[in-house]
Amino acid sequence: MTATTAPATAAAAAAEFPAEAPPLKRGTRVAFGFGSIADGIKSAAFSTYLLLYFNQVLGVSASVVSTAIALTLLVDAVVDPLIGRISDLTRSKHGRRHPYIYAAAVPAAFFFGMTWFPPAGLSDFAMGVWIFCFAALARAAMSMYQVPANALGSELTQDYNERSKLYGLRYWFAYAGTFAFTAFALKFYFVATPEYPKGQLNPAGYVPFAITGALLMLVSILVCAWGTRSRIPYIRTADAREAGGSLLSHLKEMGTAFKNRAFLTVFGFAVLKWTAIGLYGATSLYFGTYVYQLSSGQLALLTLDSFLAVCIALPLAPKVTKWFGKRNTSLWMALIGITLGTSPLWLTYFDLFFPPGHPLLLPTLLLIGAVYGTMVALSLMMTAAMLADVVEDDAVTSGRHNAGIYFAASSFATQCAGGLGILAAGFVLETSQFPAGVDPSLVTRAMTDSLIAHYVPMVIGLWAIGCLIIWFYPINEAKHLANVERLRAREAEAKARDMQDAPLGAPAR
Repeated sequence: MTATTAPATAAAAAAEFPAEAPPLKRGTRVAFGFGSIADGIKSAAFSTYLLLYFNQVLGVSASVVSTAIALTLLVDAVVDPLIGRISDLTRSKHGRRHPYIYAAAVPAAFFFGMTWFPPAGLSDFAMGVWIFCFAALARAAMSMYQVPANALGSELTQDYNERSKLYGLRYWFAYAGTFAFTAFALKFYFVATPEYPKGQLNPAGYVPFAITGALLMLVSILVCAWGTRSRIPYIRTADAREAGGSLLSHLKEMGTAFKNRAFLTVFGFAVLKWTAIGLYGATSLYFGTYVYQLSSGQLALLTLDSFLAVCIALPLAPKVTKWFGKRNTSLWMALIGITLGTSPLWLTYFDLFFPPGHPLLLPTLLLIGAVYGTMVALSLMMTAAMLADVVEDDAVTSGRHNAGIYFAASSFATQCAGGLGILAAGFVLETSQFPAGVDPSLVTRAMTDSLIAHYVPMVIGLWAIGCLIIWFYPINEAKHLANVERLRAREAEAKARDMQDAPLGAPAR
């Protein structure tokens, strides 16, 4: 080994094997969690309000809107895995995740805001093009943030239970931020007027709604980046020997994720569960407005159920992990939760639930929503923590820590399924023959019954098939600990070998 290459070798070894990280500080945990507010707002706005706004407020065909939104997943199919792989291979003084997190902040906020301001007088087709272009750009920018940020979470700690807490906190902020934003908008932006007695159909409310959402997304992303920067020295970077390579080699390495059985189960479950969640999100305002006939103020209060749910789920997450394991918790919470969550609809269909205007209707919906939401939140927290464990499982066989690849694939599953969920919502609305731009006073019982009859079997079926897939997830706590120990032994051996090869006086850690 020559004198000119030895220092570089030692420096590379120090980067590849960073110093042992101190315990996570509370501020770092909070900043990491706070960053999920951006994705929560984007997801809630695009999955719940975008279809309602363009379909019922602007009068665009549901099939056009849902198809335009679903087509944006084609962008995710290209962007997500590339961002994941590129961030895995990035070597910079700011680490391999943070440069992309910082770069995504302004574009994500800008394109999100622009989605809601189409020019007047566009045809349905032109409206679809507008939605596709700006929603796709917003989602691409969010992927540039979300994929590296989620991968960063797996690198902040290797502790099995600590990860449940960390990703639980991230979900808490996503729920809390979304609740605060949507509740505020329903209360103060979507104001009922004589012309629009249902405030959620008032077009004037969508202007401040879009601007506020964009600003909150900007702040959330920047807080995540700034608040986790202190961990950069303790996070492994790409081995210089891995960096570079052709696009084909990168695509091949991304394809290796789908050879990992544990990842396949998480991926399959994610596609189906997020399709179901996207379907629920896109139709929830339809049910609230036309089935239960709630006002914007009542809908604002009803959003409290999600906030209550995640507040209950957050402290429960590490406990249920120890009691039942991640897989069993994710599976059974999903199955029981969706059965309970859809009960008001199928009971309404059979005339066994409270009618619109009944004093117990809103409290009952709130209670059921809180319990159902807690179960679903626990399921989501567990699967995020399970994915982080897949990274070490893959590293045992591949020799690489490809967190970016796995979280990119997971992000694609989430984004793709969210689009599929909205497409499914458009299908439900079209096949149930629910009219566009309809006056709430003209909606008949036959219309709402048809909507329920097409929705409930589809959403329950999606969750049930997803749970069947996740049943085959093979990693438990014992296997994870064994994986971590094997990787630590390998790293210690490799570090000792590299340091032995370096000449005296070369920098080392």
